[in-house]
This record gives sequence, structure tokens and C-alpha cells, in this order.
Amino acid sequence: MAKKRYTPEQIVAKIREADVELARGKRSNDAAGLQEVGSQRADALPLAESVQGAAPGTGEAPEGPGTGKHSVEEAGGRPGDRHCDFEGSVFGKILSPDRRRRAVEHVRRVVRVSERRACRVVGQPRSTHRHRAITPGDEPRLVGRIIELATKYGRYGYRRITAHLRHEGWRANHKRVERLWRRDGLHVPQKQPKRGCLWLNDGSCIRRRPERQNLLWSYDFMAERTHDCRPLKLLNIVDEYTREYLAIHVELCMRSIDVLEYLSDLFIERGVPEHIRSDYGPE
Repeated sequence: MAKKRYTPEQIVAKIREADVELARGKRSNDAAGLQEVGSQRADALPLAESVQGAAPGTGEAPEGPGTGKHSVEEAGGRPGDRHCDFEGSVFGKILSPDRRRRAVEHVRRVVRVSERRACRVVGQPRSTHRHRAITPGDEPRLVGRIIELATKYGRYGYRRITAHLRHEGWRANHKRVERLWRRDGLHVPQKQPKRGCLWLNDGSCIRRRPERQNLLWSYDFMAERTHDCRPLKLLNIVDEYTREYLAIHVELCMRSIDVLEYLSDLFIERGVPEHIRSDYGPE
């Protein structure tokens, strides 16, 4: 029966569980099933030490209680996290060749081991590790055009962007466009929910639509703070048809009588609207 091989992440997790259970007083043979990965621990030791906080240039984990926990916290993780990325982020998996390449370089820099052993622990072929990608000369212009199309057509994904590029004469397939799309963090925004109906279920209240100027005004409060953390209250009054801000009043404290005075001044200046809308807050 073939012997089961564990991934580097599984070996590191087992070693960390064993360290916690040994600190609680359990026997080494019973600690987190460490005997299952005992034969692979020697190769995974540099990887475990680099994740758990090995001292730079020594290859040995720092002594003292709780050192592994503090090293994870200082790296940006939380105590008890099962998987930690080599750059300090938690729950990171070493999947892509680029991330494995960075993991190998991290292990070599921290633990001072050879490239052969670091690649064997991380699971990175040395030919892949030494390969350096060649960036085509037209890639900067292609990325700029992808960003322009994504900005213009906000609901288009990389497949439709690829079709636009091919129509314009670019020699780029969907796999290349997808790689650049994901590398630059582009994505299709989620659809916004449709607005609800303009009336209640029983038809008792109809929300009017703005059809002309001075038909419907809306007012609402906003809160803000000064540079010395003093609260401010802003009263915004807008005409829903023209989308014109009729007034923005800023005060440290605003009472109901103040709001009535501001509205009265607007009535004298612009005329009385047929309807005024507000939300269900203190207004």
C-alpha cells in the first residue's frame, strides 16, 4: 500500500498542533497524531520554523513559552490560526508558482537552507522556480486598454472585453485577458437591487414622483465632525426634479424651530412647494 504524502501546509499544521498539545502536558506519541507525519517532519522543519517565528539566520525557533503565538500575532495573524502565509496574511494557501517562488525565497532567507531543500519542502520544481516570465512589449498598452473598456462598460466581464479587443485588432486570447484582469483587481460589480414600489400594499400612501420644479422638496440631516472632534449637524434641502441643492445649513446644534425658520426663508425666496418629503428619523 502506497504511503500517504502530506502537503507542506498539512505538515506545518500537524507540527503546530503537536507543539500546543505537548505544552499542555501530553505525550509526544499522542500529540496531534504526529507519528503519521514523523517521517516527513525533517523536510518540513525549516518551513515550520519560518512560519512559527524562527530567529533570522539561526534556523532555530526562539525559546520561551508562547513564542509561536506572539510571532503569529506580530505577523498579522491571530492565535490559533491553522494556516499562515509567508508574507504574514492568514489562511493563505501556496497554490500558484509565483507564491511558491516567494515561499522558497522566504525559507531560504530566514532559515538559510539550500534552494534544493527549500523547493522540496514547498513542493516547487526547481526548473519552475528558476523560470522568469518574459513580459511582452505591448502588455502595458493592453492593460491600459482593458482598464478603459472596463471603465466604459461597467457590466462587462473579461470575456466581452476580450471580444472588444479582438474586434479592435489586439492579439490576445481570453486566458491572457483573464490573467491581466485578475492581476489588476478588476471585477464586475454586483447588480443593485431594484427600488421597491411607490406605494404601500394597501394603497394607503403613494410616493409621488417629481414632475416639475417646486413640486417636491426633500430635506434630511447629515452628521459630521470638526478636526477637534466637535459634532456638526447639516441640514440639506434639495429639489428632487432639478436635483438642485436649495440650502445646506451647518450648525453645532439645530432645533426644530431652526428648521422651520430655514424652510420659511426658502418659501419666501423660491415659493412654497406642493409637497415636502423626509425620512422617518427625527425630521
